[in-house]
Amino acid sequence: MKRDIDKLYSISKKKTRRIIGLMSGTSLDGLDIAVCSITGSGSETKLVLEKFKTFLYETDIKNEIRGIFSRKDADLEKVCLLNEWIAVKHAKMINESLTEWKIAAEEIDIIASHGQTIYHAPKHQHHNKKFGNATLQIGDGDHIAVNTGIITISDFRQKHIAGGGEGAPLAAYGDRILFSDPEKDTLLLNIGGIANFTFLPAKISSQKMFSTDVGPGNTLMDAWMQRNFPGSSFDKDAEVALQGTVHQELLEALLNNPFFLLDFPKTTGPELFNLSYLENAMNTLPEKNIPAADVMATLNVFTATVIVNSIKKIQQEGTSLDILISGGGIHNPLLLRYLKKNSEPALLRSTAEKNIDPDAKEAILFALLANECVAGNNDTFKDLFPNVSMGKISFPT
Repeated sequence: MKRDIDKLYSISKKKTRRIIGLMSGTSLDGLDIAVCSITGSGSETKLVLEKFKTFLYETDIKNEIRGIFSRKDADLEKVCLLNEWIAVKHAKMINESLTEWKIAAEEIDIIASHGQTIYHAPKHQHHNKKFGNATLQIGDGDHIAVNTGIITISDFRQKHIAGGGEGAPLAAYGDRILFSDPEKDTLLLNIGGIANFTFLPAKISSQKMFSTDVGPGNTLMDAWMQRNFPGSSFDKDAEVALQGTVHQELLEALLNNPFFLLDFPKTTGPELFNLSYLENAMNTLPEKNIPAADVMATLNVFTATVIVNSIKKIQQEGTSLDILISGGGIHNPLLLRYLKKNSEPALLRSTAEKNIDPDAKEAILFALLANECVAGNNDTFKDLFPNVSMGKISFPT
């Protein structure tokens, strides 16, 4: 143990650390693997993305996760088994990627593993007065460390909850480091399974800077495609949505939920925004046989409307707002067209224009959290709540 602690101490003192950030979101596309070179910490952090790929999940992995994902009736034995199984799968993906990139494991200082979320239960959603906020990610850090030979930091969200947060979103910490602009207000919009954003005012203050979920991103659209178009995980290039017509009554029913009235910051997940949510909305309508393409078109506009409504809540008249987008939703042309048209006069563009790959951004953010865990001192986040260092450390020996 002392040898491992000495090594960790040595890593913390390095000028530049090589950290692999891992992210697997609720869309279950695969594991994002980002090799980052990170110099310094806190406000002095400099990051270079060296390598990035999404290691696509095989059908078997997707099916196993879907069997327990966001389900109150999940098999506890399967949860236990997958906690180890997913970690070993992730370790194998890391090892294969390092081999492909001709990078030795000894050249990597830290792995930052988000894990695979299987349930997210903020208090405002479960309504059980006896319990607080909770979330659970599987893919045990010890198994990743042992199977790669690399110190692994994982389970980031628990410390956020312990410090008084809801466990999500965590993007504000990394967004603050990478994207703060003293000249203009910046909004970092990430459209993954759930849509969320970080708002960074030109002059940072604890009263104004925050990160929040806003509602569904791709999760409902993906679920509808998987049910109605076998073999399709998502609506590629919005092909199905473009064939449909928005059903206005269904859109209004989807928008009728107390979550949208909650103040920022707030958090949610597929536990709320799932096919049951859609079915409940459809059951309120006199028309029962809405064409699948019309439903898809409506879900696309639903996601966009929720995002635009949230942006308008903080968009101040007469001020310039720079909106930088990341996540899988950036590849949906219909969604982006609506966002650009209805977010004016805000300037909407990809994080790529700030030299951050929009597909790699979330994996990068967890690499930054790991860097702060081993080398930071929290000063950068002193006006963020909760002001905590996140992640549990697993040694390979």
